[in-house]
Parts: sequence; structure tokens; C-alpha cells
Amino acid sequence: MASSMILYWGSGSPPCWRVMIALEEKNLQGYQQKLLSFEKNEHKSEPVMAINPRGQLPSFKHGDNIINESFGACLYLENQFKSQGTQLIPDSSAEQALVYQRMFETLTLQQKMADVIYYTWRVPEDERHDSAVKRNKEALSAELQLWEGYFQKMDAGSYAAGKNFTMADVMVFPQIAYAFRFGLSQEKFPKLEEYHNLVKERSSVQASWPPHWKETPQGMEILKDL
Repeated sequence: MASSMILYWGSGSPPCWRVMIALEEKNLQGYQQKLLSFEKNEHKSEPVMAINPRGQLPSFKHGDNIINESFGACLYLENQFKSQGTQLIPDSSAEQALVYQRMFETLTLQQKMADVIYYTWRVPEDERHDSAVKRNKEALSAELQLWEGYFQKMDAGSYAAGKNFTMADVMVFPQIAYAFRFGLSQEKFPKLEEYHNLVKERSSVQASWPPHWKETPQGMEILKDL
């Protein structure tokens, strides 16, 4: 079953991490995997390009089925292995609605984080503007405050969509962990920090924790002044 799966992934990539958490939660350990280096441009290697012409990670294949987008891969795993491991999509319509809402809101958080964290990497120096940096940071701060507010309204010890760990957590936790690695203030976002501390101890998260984060626990502090 799991042996017919192969995942190409990069350490620290939230989309890759989502798929790895989902695989762990569905008890699909034993899948084939290959850790690739972004720095060495290995995500553009022939085996990846053969199943993902964009040359992006994650790249995932199960038998003859190829599904590379992290949201799609995670939903595929839940649907194919519903009765196995953790139920990540609840049956209740109200719970399901909130899970889907938080799942897809993660894409907004991801984009606003990318606008800040990757700005100096993606935008040529002569095209950078302080006003753009300020605008991007303000947009990300507002988005993070929105998520902080969600957790303020929930009971202590809650996951992203309630009392149970769901697909919403598979999606959003890697983004929240990424934010703290890049210097997000624990004092300014205490509820996000509580959530981070809760989920990071989960066995699926520990088993898939980015290897280079273990070696260097703190990354660049790009988000420290948000």
C-alpha cells in the first residue's frame, strides 16, 4: 500500500510538510521518499520533472496516480484511506464546514507570508520599494491577528477547527510553525504560540519535523517586528 507511494520533498517547505503529516496521520509510514535540496536545484531534476513539469515540491505519486498540489494530495489520502488512521474530515456538516473554511484560508496566510519572507529573494534589488515592504508586512500582520482572534474565541487546547485534530491542522500548522521560525513574536501572538506548542508535540509532526530545523532551530528573524 504505502510502498507504492513516492514523495519528493524539501526540508522546511510547508506544502511538503502537509503531505508528510497527512501520510503519518493515515498510518502510511513506509512510503518511498526522496529529500531534495532547493539550493542545489534538485527539484528540477529529471525524476521530479517526469511527474511534475513545474519542477516543484512536493511531487507525489501513488501507483499510477500523480497529485502534486499539497491540498489535493492530502485530500486524496483522506479519501482513499478514510477508515485508516486519523479521520481528518469530520462527518458533521457544521464541523466539516469549519474545517474546509480554515483549510482554504491557509492559502491566504501562505501568500501573505510569502510576500514578506521571499520579497528580497524574488524581487530584484533595483525594483524593491520600502512602501511595498511596509504594505506587505501590514497585510501579513492583519492576517495573523485574524488567526490569533480565531484561537482567542476557542477553548484552551483547541485545534484549528475545534477539539479534534483535522485536515485544517494539517494545512495551517506548517505555516504557523514557519512563521515562528522566521521570528514571529510569541508575546504578540500568544494564542498562536499555544497552538504551535500543542501541535508540535503530536507524533505525526515530530516524525516529519524538517531535518534542518533540528540542526538550526532558529531561522532568520524577518517577522520579529510584526
